[in-house]
Amino acid sequence: MSLTTKVLLALLAGFGVGLALAAWDAPTSQTIIRVVEPVGTIFINAIRMTVIPLVVGSLIVGVSAAPDPRAVGRIGARALVLFVVVVAAAAAVGVLLGPPLFALFSLEPSAVEALRASAASAGGSAAEGARSIPTVAQWVVSLVPVNPVKAASDGAMLPLIVFSVVFAAALMGVAAERRTAVLRFFEGITDASLVLVRAILELAPIGVFALVVPLAARMGLAAAGALVGYIVIVSAICVAFMGLVLYPAAVLLGRVPLKEFALATLPAQGIAFSSRSSLAALPAMLESVTDRLRLPPAMGSFFIPLAASMFRAGAGIGQTVGVIFIAKLYGVDLGAAQLMTIAVTSIVTSFSVPGIPGGSIIVMVPVLMAAGIPIEGVGILLGVDTIPDMFRTTTNVTGHMSAAVILSRGER
Repeated sequence: MSLTTKVLLALLAGFGVGLALAAWDAPTSQTIIRVVEPVGTIFINAIRMTVIPLVVGSLIVGVSAAPDPRAVGRIGARALVLFVVVVAAAAAVGVLLGPPLFALFSLEPSAVEALRASAASAGGSAAEGARSIPTVAQWVVSLVPVNPVKAASDGAMLPLIVFSVVFAAALMGVAAERRTAVLRFFEGITDASLVLVRAILELAPIGVFALVVPLAARMGLAAAGALVGYIVIVSAICVAFMGLVLYPAAVLLGRVPLKEFALATLPAQGIAFSSRSSLAALPAMLESVTDRLRLPPAMGSFFIPLAASMFRAGAGIGQTVGVIFIAKLYGVDLGAAQLMTIAVTSIVTSFSVPGIPGGSIIVMVPVLMAAGIPIEGVGILLGVDTIPDMFRTTTNVTGHMSAAVILSRGER
């Protein structure tokens, strides 16, 4: 049985037990909840302890080891710019559409208050997050950390990400021998973090069950309805982004007929949707770029592998919408500064999503931390991530193909 199946079964079992406890409404049910709830908190803490070394290590390695635009010419420079632009557009769509769509359904005030109390007991109350909302000027100043180590200790992810990117850029100016030694160090940290993450994810069924039981007990059927709404909204926004942004961009900027582009992209989309892996769709993308679209050779030999490794338009949507949903779930009102923080952090962390099941959900943790939103909801999203991940991965692959068409036009 796959881990995904186990997690889904744990999710359903958690809902069943939680709803039964809600209907029971006896002192014993509260005792059961108090016993189960710490297990979910431990699972979340285990994920959280891997976030800083994983994100910092992967960002430093990714930026420092990225192809030098002076060596790869126009493709490398334009590719990196296009990656940022497309992910930024995806994050903007998520931030703009998420709040009004989630406003269409409401949660019981008593359930929200119970969740706030739960978040407070785990050290991340929504009230504390709301009180700490900075002004725009404070937010800009805070981007540059006075002490990166303290920023890591405080969980200030956005300043830590800024430091990691700047440090990696500076590392590119160091002599090759010394730079290699530093990169090997951070590669080791990243690899060890991934091993730890994989081990923790093996316990995901237990963690998800322990998180869902108290959630369902406190919210009843409202929790199930909220999760269905989350799945529908994420999937719909991904489909809309592909249909209204990525396909028109390929047609208008890449000057490729819509039918030709759609047929060439379809095989890779099918593999991406079923496997939930951009790398699994890589051979199909290479075949389509080379034989179906007949793009320049550099698109297949350099750009598509690069895009499959670090370009994830779907993460821009998935992370922003997921964070907004968790804020809705815990009754956190998001201000302009928090929405900006969510968008910017999502853009940066999208380039460090590990290539493992649920990787984008794990990388959502720093986005939540940067915006001051309780992170307990990550375990809930992990339990229902199969369907949203299918649509996010399909969006990623569509973005790869669209970007290849756009960049190849300049190469012709």
